[in-house]
Amino acid sequence: MNYEEARVYLDEAAKYGSVLGLETMTELLGRLGNPQDFLKFIHIAGTNGKGSVLAYLSTVLTEAGYRVGRYLSPTLFSYRERIQVGEARISKEALARLTGQVKDAADGMKQEGFSQPTVFEMETAISFLYFKEEACDLVVLETGLGGREDATNVVKTTVLEVLASISLDHMGILGNSLAEIAWQKAGIIKPGTRVVSMNQPPEAMQVIEEECKKQGAALTIADARKATDVEYGWEGQSFSYKAWKHLKISLAGSYQIPNAVLAVEALEALAGLGYPVTEEQLRGGLEKTSWRGRFTVLQKDPVFVIDGAHNRDAARTLAESLKLYFQGRRIFFIMGVFRDKEYEEIIKMTAPLAVHVTTVQTPGNDRALPAKELAAVWKNYHKNVSCQEDLTEAVKENLNLADQKDDVILAFGSLSFLGAIAKALQEVKGQRQ
Repeated sequence: MNYEEARVYLDEAAKYGSVLGLETMTELLGRLGNPQDFLKFIHIAGTNGKGSVLAYLSTVLTEAGYRVGRYLSPTLFSYRERIQVGEARISKEALARLTGQVKDAADGMKQEGFSQPTVFEMETAISFLYFKEEACDLVVLETGLGGREDATNVVKTTVLEVLASISLDHMGILGNSLAEIAWQKAGIIKPGTRVVSMNQPPEAMQVIEEECKKQGAALTIADARKATDVEYGWEGQSFSYKAWKHLKISLAGSYQIPNAVLAVEALEALAGLGYPVTEEQLRGGLEKTSWRGRFTVLQKDPVFVIDGAHNRDAARTLAESLKLYFQGRRIFFIMGVFRDKEYEEIIKMTAPLAVHVTTVQTPGNDRALPAKELAAVWKNYHKNVSCQEDLTEAVKENLNLADQKDDVILAFGSLSFLGAIAKALQEVKGQRQ
C-alpha cells in the first residue's frame, strides 16, 4: 500500500461515520499488539479549547527536550497534521505502511464477525503504532467526541488528564444537559491519576469533582479569574498567573488566556510527576505555540481572520474577541457550518457585529449546510446577506467590500472549511499581484 492508496482506503472508511464505544477499538488494538500500552499519555477532553491546550503543552514539552507525540483532529491544511512527533508530521511512507497493518487487522476482524472499525478508530491505532515506533516520552492525546466512550479512551497509562472548557455541544449524542456532557468528558479520568480542569460552570464542576473522588484522582483547578496583568491583542497577549509573571502568548482570542492558564497548571502538575520544564522553556514554548484555525490572522491589510467557532460557547467567546480587538471597525463575515450545529444560536450572538455576511457551504462533507439555507436563516437577523457556492468567489467578494482602512474579514464556523478558505485567499492574492 502506497500513500495514495492509504488515503483512498481511509477516505472510503470515513463514509461509514462514527460509533461511540470501546469494544471494537479494544479488539483492533489487541490484534496490533496493544501499542498504546508502551506509551505515556496526557489525555485532553472538553468542548472548546482542547486543541489550543494540546498545542501549548506539546510545544512547551518539546522545547524542554521531551520527545512528544501529538494526535489531534480535525486538521485544516494537511491530513498528516493529525499525527506528529515534535512538530514534524508523520511521513507519507510511515502512514502508508502503518495503514496497511491496520487494514490487515480490520479485515481479519470483519472476516471473524466483528464490527468494522471506524476511520477515527483506525487513525487512532495508526497514531499509537507510530508513537511507539518513534519512542515518544509523552503523547498529548485529544479526544474525538466526548470522552467516556471515545476511541482514545482505551488508554490505561495516562499520566495526566486535562479538562478544557465544557459547554453544550453534540447534544443528543453526549447528553442534553451540562451535567450529562460533563459526565462523558470526565470519563477519561483513570484511577489514582492527576487531573487538571479549567474552572467550569457549577453543574459541570460538581460532576468532575464526583468523578475524581470516585477514581481517587487528585484534582487541581486552573482559575483564569486569578490571572493578572492581562494584556489583550490580536498580534500578541500576555498575563501573570501565580508566581509566573508576564507570560507571553502569540495565539489571539480572549479565550486563549484561560487556555494558557490551564496549560500552565498542567505543566506544574507534570513537573510533580517527573516531567519538569524550566522557566525559560515554559516561557519560550508558550510564546512559540501556534494553532491555526483558532482566531488565526492570515493577513493584516485588510485583517483576515479564520476561527472555528461552531457552537454557542465558541460563538460567545468569538464575539467577545471581536469587540475586544476591533471595536468601531467594519467587520465582514464569511460563514459555513454543519447542519447538525446550533447555527441559529451562533448567528444570534454574532449578527450585531457584522456589516455584511456571505454564506458558503463547507466543501466535501455530507453534514454541510447548503449556503442558500444558511443565508435564509441569516436574513432573519441581518439585512446584508449574500451566498456564494464557490469559496474563492466568497473571498473575492469580501476583499472587494473591505475597501476601507481598518476593515476586518472573518471566516468562521466549521473547522473543516477554514483550510480551504486560507488556500482561496492565497489564490486570490496571487491573482492580484
